[in-house]
Amino acid sequence: MRKRKILFAAFEATPFIKTGGLGDVAGSLPPALCNGENEVRVVLPKLSSLPAEYVQKLRFIKSFTVPLSWRNQYCGLFELKHNGVRFYFLDNEYYFSRPQPYGCFDDGERMAFFAKAVCECMVHLPSFFPDVLHCNDWHSALAVVFLREQYRGMVNYERVKTVFTIHNLKFQGIYDSFNLGDILGLNGSQAARDQLCADGSLNYLRGAVCYADRVTTVSPTYAREICTAEFGEGLEGLFRHRQNVLSGILNGIDNESYNPAADASLAANYTEPSGKAANKLALQRLLGLREEAHTPIFAMVSRLTEQKGVDLLCALLPRIRDMGVQLAILGTGDKGFEEALTLSALDSNGSIATRMEFSEPLSRLFYAGADVLLMPSRFEPCGLSQMIAMRYGTVPLVRYTGGLRDSVSEYSGESGTGFGFEDCTPEAMLAAMERAKTVYADREAWKTLAERDMAQRFGWERSADSYRQLYEELCP
Repeated sequence: MRKRKILFAAFEATPFIKTGGLGDVAGSLPPALCNGENEVRVVLPKLSSLPAEYVQKLRFIKSFTVPLSWRNQYCGLFELKHNGVRFYFLDNEYYFSRPQPYGCFDDGERMAFFAKAVCECMVHLPSFFPDVLHCNDWHSALAVVFLREQYRGMVNYERVKTVFTIHNLKFQGIYDSFNLGDILGLNGSQAARDQLCADGSLNYLRGAVCYADRVTTVSPTYAREICTAEFGEGLEGLFRHRQNVLSGILNGIDNESYNPAADASLAANYTEPSGKAANKLALQRLLGLREEAHTPIFAMVSRLTEQKGVDLLCALLPRIRDMGVQLAILGTGDKGFEEALTLSALDSNGSIATRMEFSEPLSRLFYAGADVLLMPSRFEPCGLSQMIAMRYGTVPLVRYTGGLRDSVSEYSGESGTGFGFEDCTPEAMLAAMERAKTVYADREAWKTLAERDMAQRFGWERSADSYRQLYEELCP
């Protein structure tokens, strides 16, 4: 039987580059998707931040030209096999040799080039023309549009089905509508104008939602939420219109990578909650927290933004200092939040500590050394930190929204995996923290809860099955 061929397009993927959850997903989902019925390959930009150890292993396949409106741009195609999956890297130094992957003045043109290059590269992939093109977030969204607008009627392209996954609707790729012609070369298509443009602006993500055969989000709850004005970011009407092709599939994590029994970033490896003690002490010493074995550490490993509910945490800082707990923060973000947290730590007498950086090894020590992980998000499409925390025996405390609602259940003694709150207020968050502190004081109850969390399995097997079913429906 011929395998179904899936081309997975994303702008980042671990271990090559990661700035957030998309990188985790694009790096760990494709290997899980491969089976006897599906062959999955991944296409990425060849960014200048690609680690040298992988650059040295790249195999050049060929170069070709990418037409982008009035431009004709060089594109090099490279290949690397990693973790059983073939990764393709699209090279163009003008677009991709930048100090950072995102945030450049010409991101609109850079992402349009990447999307168009994804379409062009299909005919150059050795013995592999995809049955399904699976694009992720606004960076690759235009590939879905180009495929239908500029490759219609071309041999093989006509039969390609498309899946578009939204990892964070907050970022849509919105630009001046002038770019519809000048960059995309679609000014002559009324259908493209109608589906890409709204309120005088060009919206890359909107185009993919309109053109894709299937649209997915990274949790079932978030798929429902984006159909409402509160979470729809202005596109709720479109999502309601396309509900027949919209679904939510909860993300997973790489259980081999996030394994406290083998994680080299930890002070000590462990297989049960009692083994966390050495990591808790190491974290306290590293951060300058008081070395108190039975004082609960509440930790946050996050971008420090309002979306992540950091404003709720900042409002509680004076009361947290008097709670008899410790607070550890790892992350970067809004300067106002960074300053508030840093100043609070200086005046906390060893009960609050901050690290304004992002470090993958340090984040793992936080997961292993903390007792509670705080995720008071205003919205959260999926969230991976709560899953990682449970893997390490750290109890999540979340606001029940998006994927947090789908992955964390309220503790009630005999059941439940964490603590949470509904109202997006400091008072509601504080009440959840007090509940967690009360249970923590019962050492046997807390041990049982931590064991229950460590027994949870958020690997990719279940999610991969849902994606495979989606591919099968598109290409029986």
